[in-house]
Amino acid sequence: MLITHDTRCSLDAVVDLVNTAPEEDGADELTDLASLGDFVRTHGVSGVERLAERDLVDVRRVRGRFAEVFANPEPRAASTIINELIAAAGTTPRLTDHDGYDWHIHYFAPGASVADHLAADCGMALAFFVVAGEQERLRRCEAPDCRRAFVDLSRNRSRRYCDSRTCGNRLHVAAYRARRKEAAG
Repeated sequence: MLITHDTRCSLDAVVDLVNTAPEEDGADELTDLASLGDFVRTHGVSGVERLAERDLVDVRRVRGRFAEVFANPEPRAASTIINELIAAAGTTPRLTDHDGYDWHIHYFAPGASVADHLAADCGMALAFFVVAGEQERLRRCEAPDCRRAFVDLSRNRSRRYCDSRTCGNRLHVAAYRARRKEAAG
């Protein structure tokens, strides 16, 4: 599956957005306009001039819907959510070549809110995975104490953890220690 630069940026943004939500007992990482502004800057969300409290509420709502896509392995259900997000955003595809990037497509309407921008661009990035039959690549970490979202871009679709150096290593070390303890009797 060919993933263009702008699609990759949208995938990174949607994963990071979903991962700002609190886990069972974790903290919400989108608590105020400053944290939303940091997210917008980190992901280079273009066309956002000012943020208001309404933006924070709307982005959190969109985040929840994207989390449903990652939680739902059934393409029909995921496509319904994605279609609703894209339609509500007033998607307006247009070619652009801003900020030194070659030609690419923006799906959000000019002057769109940050929530509509994310819903349109990130929704389309996820839609490409559903269309390509690759929705299974939209996953949650298998570490029992993690559950962060990620997109498995491995060649053989075998990635199980959001980060193999943290979650993967931690579980492998725990399993190794358990085997050693059992062998020692």
